[in-house]
Amino acid sequence: MKKIDLHVHTVPTISDSDFVFSMDRLERYVRIGSIGAIAITNHNVFDLQQYEIIRDSLDIVVFPGIEVDLEGCHALFITDDQNAERLRRCSDQLGAHIRVPGDDISYDQLLQIFGDFSDFLVIPHYEKKPPIRPEILERLSDYVTAGEVDSPKKFIRCLKDDSRLTPVLFSDARMGESMQHMPTRATFVDCGEITLSSIKHCLADRRKVALSADDGNDSIQVLDTGLTISTGLNVLLGERSSGKTYTLDRISEQQTDAKYIRQFSLVQVDDKKCEQEFNADIERRKSFFTEEYLSKFKPIVEEISRVDLNSDVTRMQSYVDTLVESARNADRQDLFSKAAFFNETTYKKGDDSSLKSLIQAVRHLIENIDYKDVIVRHLEITQLKRLACDLIETLWKNEFDRMMRRIVNEVVRDIKSRLGVRSSSIQIEDVDLYEVALNRKKVERFEKVVRSLQVPAILHEETMQGFKVLAKRTPYSGAGELKAASGRKVAFSAAWRSYESPYQFLQELSAIESIPESEWHKYFVKIEYAVLNRDGFAVSGGERSEFRLLREITDAQKYSMLLLDEPESSFDNTFLNSDVNSLIRDISKTMPVIVVTHNSTVGASIGADYLLYACKESTDDGIKYKMYCGHPSDKTLGCHDGSEKSSYHVLMGSLEAGAEAYQSRRRSYEALED
Repeated sequence: MKKIDLHVHTVPTISDSDFVFSMDRLERYVRIGSIGAIAITNHNVFDLQQYEIIRDSLDIVVFPGIEVDLEGCHALFITDDQNAERLRRCSDQLGAHIRVPGDDISYDQLLQIFGDFSDFLVIPHYEKKPPIRPEILERLSDYVTAGEVDSPKKFIRCLKDDSRLTPVLFSDARMGESMQHMPTRATFVDCGEITLSSIKHCLADRRKVALSADDGNDSIQVLDTGLTISTGLNVLLGERSSGKTYTLDRISEQQTDAKYIRQFSLVQVDDKKCEQEFNADIERRKSFFTEEYLSKFKPIVEEISRVDLNSDVTRMQSYVDTLVESARNADRQDLFSKAAFFNETTYKKGDDSSLKSLIQAVRHLIENIDYKDVIVRHLEITQLKRLACDLIETLWKNEFDRMMRRIVNEVVRDIKSRLGVRSSSIQIEDVDLYEVALNRKKVERFEKVVRSLQVPAILHEETMQGFKVLAKRTPYSGAGELKAASGRKVAFSAAWRSYESPYQFLQELSAIESIPESEWHKYFVKIEYAVLNRDGFAVSGGERSEFRLLREITDAQKYSMLLLDEPESSFDNTFLNSDVNSLIRDISKTMPVIVVTHNSTVGASIGADYLLYACKESTDDGIKYKMYCGHPSDKTLGCHDGSEKSSYHVLMGSLEAGAEAYQSRRRSYEALED
């Protein structure tokens, strides 16, 4: 297996952060990391002279490459040494298009610059920001051999899914003087001699790529010291002051997307303060849930707030009055009132919101990758593209028609105004009767929607290791609840009197100056959000800490790694054994987890995939901190210097306070049982 890193930066560009290139750093990275090949891939730039210096200075294969800003995404184009001059010419052409931050090129420009892609290894950002757009990936599909991801978690997820690109994990490192840590992200490929064609061949077969040389995808390097852990569940053992927390701190620094739950961070010290923090967190989650739940209702409220039924009644009355008056004086019309434009109506404004939604829906069908196989079984993509073009052309035509109508309406209003000034006859009020009727229907439908929203219901119920997170809706019961929901010193008594009439209630809300329009939708229905214990009651002080730990562990699924430092320092064994352990095991199935412990309830019963043992040893040169590693089934744990420790003695000493103490406790428990 060869270790490769095909995404290395050596030149600061307008699309990149500033740094000063260090050849010494690059050489040290290649040497310490045992890298077999790298690719120089700067943003939209290929410095041929620098590449040749790097190539001649390193004892490994160095590929020329470039990272292109392509329609909002990034893609690596890597070639071999004989195409370096060609890549330089491509770089010059890219420079003509990409001059300021944010510039990029289109696919057609890319094709014009690079020509035939067959001489390149093409690797776009895949599960990494900014990701390649589906339509661009489709056009490059004949040349794309792999997709770059940004974490081992995503690497394994993509590798297990045959419908996805072969994943690769690279450092994306800036080899600058200020670089503090050597990168740890790289990919191993199963090839003999390292050439562009052999790497292409390997990446075409997902079985030939891995995160490590010896353990395949079961282990990854996490520190520039070479420390390797399992991609599953790791338990870090050791006595006090042996470097366990220090190790977690370093991993957290070098693995930037790690969730780190520090020792004592969730323990309840100040009851009042902890309760306030807990309630504030629940309030934030409630606010987020409320916004999400009412997201479709909010634009309805905004639209109805622009409907003025009283104005419609006034306009209708004026229309009827002027119509009757005009009929009475029909025989006394003058020259101006007889003109066709005197009572001419204007064109009505159109609404293309449904057409725009339809265009967006067709676009989703075209761009969707996850369910593309299902879509193409029923619909041809070419036909969908034609449909999208027809709909867009219709939208353009409608917009042009609207522009023409606006111009005509302005002319009509001007002529009517001039005729009205010169005539003694009454002009008939111009009223859109359809709009008036539609407004009434909108209000009727709005009131039905609000009343259905106010029917009490459970909206969300989530069970988490015995705790229950409950969200429900109910109508408000008084002006005081409205005031509490607003968080302001505002009188809601006048508005509350109209609460049973949603449209009128909205009018009253809009009259309260201190309540912004963006919040009106929240006052029609009350959303309650609570955390309950196993008995269905509000959680106590200790239970709050337990729930927060479970929530923190659950939230770790958003990250690429979980680090948990001595949970037994803050929680009892029963809770850890029954709740925390099972949750940690579940999460470790999808991402690397490291748990620091010296407690047998966690360390012995959690079912670790890998053991780490931190210790300090006295030598002639002073105190040395060492790390021993191995699988739970191994008789010994090994250190990088070749020394070993008995797994039995490590486990007994770390988790059971020694074999003698363990045997003594065991005999006591057996006596009690008998």
